[in-house]
Amino acid sequence: MSHGIVRHNPGPSLCRIVEYNGVVHIAGTTADNKSAGCREQTAEVLKKIDSSLAAAGTDKSRILSSNVWVADIREKDQMDAAWRAWVDPDNKPVRACVEARLATPDTRVEIMVTAAK
Repeated sequence: MSHGIVRHNPGPSLCRIVEYNGVVHIAGTTADNKSAGCREQTAEVLKKIDSSLAAAGTDKSRILSSNVWVADIREKDQMDAAWRAWVDPDNKPVRACVEARLATPDTRVEIMVTAAK
């Protein structure tokens, strides 16, 4: 029984998108181009998030919160530059950014968001 839960793009370990009670949860998202720098990986991730939000019938202006993990906190300025160029200036979400060891050594950033429908 789903209890109103809608799951998109299920994989062996997780779903890319889960909707419940008017809230959309986007799984941690990383760039495909692992040879790119932190800023470029962030820009790619944010484009992927835009697509996931659109698939769930919402957009970045409805983001409530975001968690950002960077492989090297010294690259936070690069991530922030891409984030500021992308984020809706009138509807900024709450956000946390921490340094973490990511899934592969060449992954520079991972971002997870929650948005209202």
